[in-house]
Amino acid sequence: MKQSTHPADAFGSPAPVLSVSPVVLPAPGRAVDLEVRVSAPVTGGDLPVILLSHGQGYSHHLSSLNGYAPLANFWAAHGFVVIQPTHLSSRTLNLDPATPGAPLYWRSRAEDMKRILDGLDVIEAAVPQLLGRLDRSKVAVAGHSMGGHTASLLLGARLTDPHDGTEVNLAEPRIKAGVLLAAPGRGGDALTESVAANLSFFLTTDFSAMTTPTLVVAGDKDASAHLTVRGPEWHTDPYVLSPGRKSLLTLFDAEHGLGGVSGYDVAETTDEHPERVSAVQRLTWAYLRTELYPGDVAWRAACEALTAGPDPLGRVESKEADEADEADEAPSP
Repeated sequence: MKQSTHPADAFGSPAPVLSVSPVVLPAPGRAVDLEVRVSAPVTGGDLPVILLSHGQGYSHHLSSLNGYAPLANFWAAHGFVVIQPTHLSSRTLNLDPATPGAPLYWRSRAEDMKRILDGLDVIEAAVPQLLGRLDRSKVAVAGHSMGGHTASLLLGARLTDPHDGTEVNLAEPRIKAGVLLAAPGRGGDALTESVAANLSFFLTTDFSAMTTPTLVVAGDKDASAHLTVRGPEWHTDPYVLSPGRKSLLTLFDAEHGLGGVSGYDVAETTDEHPERVSAVQRLTWAYLRTELYPGDVAWRAACEALTAGPDPLGRVESKEADEADEADEAPSP
C-alpha cells in the first residue's frame, strides 16, 4: 500500500470497491455460523484490515453485516479491507431469547473478531480477488455504540463476568489500533438503574489496561439517557480513563448517530449531518492510516483540515504514552 508523503495527497481519489457477502466462517459452539461482509478496493496489495463491529439500533439490518456503509465504503475506497460480522445480537438472526449470552452477547462479539483473524485464509479462499493482498500485520478494530464496547475489549478494556465473578481479558495482540465511536463509558454509578439491573456486565467496565493506540469519537450532545446518568462526557471515558497513546475527537452538536454513520438516510439518525459524517470518515481513516504507517502525515493533515474553517465541526486532543499515569486524574474534556 503506497504511503502518502504530503498533506494534499492524504486522501487521494477513491478506488472502486468490491464487496462480497455473506462469507461464512464455520463456528462450532456458536449458535449459528459467523457471516461477514468483506469490502476492499479492487486494486492494490499489502492492504491493511479493519474489523468493524456494529451497534444495536432500531433498524434490523443496520445491526448486521449490512450496516455502516458510510464508513465501510469510504475506508475500503481508500485502501483498507473492511470485514463486518453479523454478531449474535443482531435482530436479523432472531435467536431464541434463552440463547446463552443474550441479549447483547458481549463475550461472543469479541470472540467473533478473533475468529475472523483466525479465519483469514478461509476469507481469502471465499473471495479470490483478495488472495495474497492482505497485510495481516496491520489490523485495526472499529465499533459504534455497543460495537464500541466490543472494540474496547479487544483493545484491552476489562470487565468482571457477572455470572462467575472472574476478570475478563479479551485483548487481541494482533490488533494494532482502534476507533471507538460513541462507545460506552465506565460502569458503577455512571449507569442508569435499568442498565445496572439488566445489563450488569456494563457495571465493571475498566479502561485502565486499554493500552492499544485508540481514537475515541464522541458527540457533545450524545446524552444516551437510556444508558448513563452522566450525559455526553460518559462517551469520553475510554479516552480519559485509559493509559497510553490516545486521541479524542469531540464532534460539536453530534448525537449518538454522529451525523449518520450507521447507514445512508437512516430515519433513526437524530442528528443527520452529511458534513459531520464526512469528517468522521476522514479523521478515522487518517488516524488508522498514521497509526499503522508511522510517519504518514494523514492524521496531522486531517486534524488541521478539521479546524481550518470558520465553523469547525469538532476538536481533537491527544495524550502520549508517558501521560498514562495521569489518566485517572485528567479533567473531562
